[in-house]
Amino acid sequence: MIPETPEIWWVTGSQHLYGPETLEKVKAHSETMVKQWNASGRFPFRIVFKGVLTHTEAITERCQQANATPSCVGLLAWMHTFSPSKMWMQGIRLLDKPLCHLHTQFHTEIPWGEIDMDFMNLNQAAHGDREFGYMLTHLNKARKTVVGHWEDPEVMGRVAVWSRAAYGCEALRGLKVARIGDNMRQVAVTEGDKVAAQLKFGMSVEAYDTDDLLGCMPGEGSSAIEDLAALYEAEYEVSPELKRGGARHDALLEAARIELGIRQFMQTGGFGAITDTFENLGGLRQLPGIAVQRLMADGYGFAAEGDWKTAGLLYAMKTMARGLEGGTSFMEDYTYHFEGGKGYVLGSHMLEICPSIAAGKPSCEIHPLAIGNREDPVRLVFTAGAGPALNASLVDLGGRFRLLANQVMALPPREALPNLPTPRAFWEPLPDLKTSAGCWLAGGGSHHTVYTQALTLEYLEDFADFFDIELLCIDAQTRLADFNTRLRANAAYFGRKQP
Repeated sequence: MIPETPEIWWVTGSQHLYGPETLEKVKAHSETMVKQWNASGRFPFRIVFKGVLTHTEAITERCQQANATPSCVGLLAWMHTFSPSKMWMQGIRLLDKPLCHLHTQFHTEIPWGEIDMDFMNLNQAAHGDREFGYMLTHLNKARKTVVGHWEDPEVMGRVAVWSRAAYGCEALRGLKVARIGDNMRQVAVTEGDKVAAQLKFGMSVEAYDTDDLLGCMPGEGSSAIEDLAALYEAEYEVSPELKRGGARHDALLEAARIELGIRQFMQTGGFGAITDTFENLGGLRQLPGIAVQRLMADGYGFAAEGDWKTAGLLYAMKTMARGLEGGTSFMEDYTYHFEGGKGYVLGSHMLEICPSIAAGKPSCEIHPLAIGNREDPVRLVFTAGAGPALNASLVDLGGRFRLLANQVMALPPREALPNLPTPRAFWEPLPDLKTSAGCWLAGGGSHHTVYTQALTLEYLEDFADFFDIELLCIDAQTRLADFNTRLRANAAYFGRKQP
């Protein structure tokens, strides 16, 4: 599982050519920068200064230490002086954590009247980092390069994005996905090569029977069930028929029992994500609704119909988004609305949308479900808040993976939806529905997605770069013809690579 106290390791490059006095200044500058960044409140994790590295052995050792330290989710490198990059080759080749190359300098302005060769020898990042970048390119090393002065809020913001993406990468590499039942029968997009996915991303997908889940559920009448049902009544607008004394209170108790069982199963097995399917419910009396909704709200990954790829991606993106405003959820493009020459999407699912995207207090309701052949399931019903959002889909193309992302603008529904018993989001896809859907279909995107109002495309760019997978973005500037051209060009580039 992911480290609870993640760290970003900062290393500074130099060499002994300039003497001990210069190296002491390099160290002091680095320590000042790290201290100010940690005090700025702009970074989600602690940045740890790991020294000025000046020779091959120290660099290699530090990279190996980063690999072996679970709390280290990424390495940030900066060349304060000129640091010959052949010293870095072995260590960087071995480095298996996300890398950020910070191209900056300690001072802001040139001290025109005082500048001398001592100053020039100390402040050489302008060409020292170019030497480092040359080596990274020749090694074909995935990294994020951030350019600008280290006190610039934009620079700090881009490094902060990278650090969250690095955390998501680390989360996915240690993820165990529990697949309760199999894939929804005859469905293609939720299938895929689980071995290839483990080789590429590190996540393990493990299959279980529903009986394995039933064995973790408390017996009826357990005080824990009653306590959780009472928590539902305190946190949500619970329908009168579900409340204590209501005609259908037993259904609420059963929903609570299912949640307790799934949580116990996940915790015991060390799982960070789970899938189920209404076609393999076994002894479950309800399709899990409120249970998986609340699990998602707590950071677990989930997807329906056995869709392990979306469940894993949701877990990684929820990990990236910890502490950020806006929610992240499992989602599905459900039905369209055409109005005034424009097209809109109503996103939903049968039950399982995360309440982290809710605009207000969710209501806890019970309604029939026409599929699954089980009792009516309990679920949280709400409408997602308005504002910029993103839909993402991880696609197995058979031999390689593609990540698709579409920027959207979430809007209030045109009218109330009193008869729709599901949580939902309503959005306008960018640049428009015709282009967006055309690109999505051409790219092979799933009908299942991860919907987020917390993350932007930059997070997914860093994520895809680290795993060396194709990322296709659909945004306000996208044209279908250009998108199709990029598909063909990417096929030539990524098609030569193995998972």
